[in-house]
Amino acid sequence: MKLIKNIQSTAKKVLEDEANSILKIVPLIDSEFESCVNHLLSSSGRLVITGIGKSAIIAQKIVATLNSTGTPSLFMHAADAIHGDLGMIQQGDNVLCISRSGDTPEIKMLVPLIKRTGTKLIAMVSNPSSYLGKNADFILHALAEREADSLNLAPTISTTVALALGDALAVCLLECRGFNSKDFAKYHPGGALGKKLYLKVSDIYPNHELPTVNENSTVKEAIMEISSKRLGATAVLKDNQELAGIITDGDVRRMLNQYDNFAGLIAKDIMTALPKAISPDAYAVEALLIMQEKN
Repeated sequence: MKLIKNIQSTAKKVLEDEANSILKIVPLIDSEFESCVNHLLSSSGRLVITGIGKSAIIAQKIVATLNSTGTPSLFMHAADAIHGDLGMIQQGDNVLCISRSGDTPEIKMLVPLIKRTGTKLIAMVSNPSSYLGKNADFILHALAEREADSLNLAPTISTTVALALGDALAVCLLECRGFNSKDFAKYHPGGALGKKLYLKVSDIYPNHELPTVNENSTVKEAIMEISSKRLGATAVLKDNQELAGIITDGDVRRMLNQYDNFAGLIAKDIMTALPKAISPDAYAVEALLIMQEKN
């Protein structure tokens, strides 16, 4: 095993080289990039992203980002495309092809087939003069002069640049569409933001096991209801099913301290009248804020 003399300096150099490579493509964002974004915004189809090797992995990540931010996309592996997957391209779709060189045999075989479908071809390529670049309708210039390793072989800088450029494309599209936090939450219902913006009170409270007693129920009945439903409280309802109050474990303890004999007491005698309440259609986060405010 070959030992490198300074691991920290090597790691720092890789990060610096990759960061500098991203900065180098900033001036390459031009009117063609803008035209590409405007074309995608006006398109009724999806964005099919393809690549091979490490570029295919980057393509999958960009697809995931676009789908989660309002741009319908799907991944097509370049090798599989020539064996049937080309059929996933539909009328109105656009194809984004990612390749550092733009001159691989797979790309040269795939590009004419894509063009034959009549779809617009977007090239994310380091060399605009490559075969891919010359045949593209739009070029996203992902300049990568070399890779980060000493052999200049491992896809490192090129994949980082492509990933960053894909993020730039996705953000431009979502900003132009007016994509907001509620839209984001709609596509991320399992995430923290999704739960915050889309989870309603009715989604989390036990509507089938909700502890309730009538305001004229005995205290014993109220205690039994609290115990059986294991929520530490019960709602107290009027005869017309409107909320009259609430009885909590704390109310029961206060009753025991205040009364030596509670045999004649009923629910409305010990309940907290007019408690803080919220509609089942309200967002759960609103209920949480009320509870936090009232401790």
